[in-house]
Amino acid sequence: MKVKMKTHKGLKKRVKITGSGKVKRHRCNGSHLLSNKSSKRLRAIKGTAIVEGAKAQKIRTLLGA
Repeated sequence: MKVKMKTHKGLKKRVKITGSGKVKRHRCNGSHLLSNKSSKRLRAIKGTAIVEGAKAQKIRTLLGA
């Protein structure tokens, strides 16, 4: 009997699998000390990013997707 793999709960809270199977994540450096960061930098931080390649595959495995 094969044992089912558990979902990685820490990772589940940090990333989202899109409908097409891509992995979306938040960008770092956007939580505090924002006053000394430029507006241009803050706009870039505000968005989300797509994880690609081997890292994305590893994340999908850990989430059971």
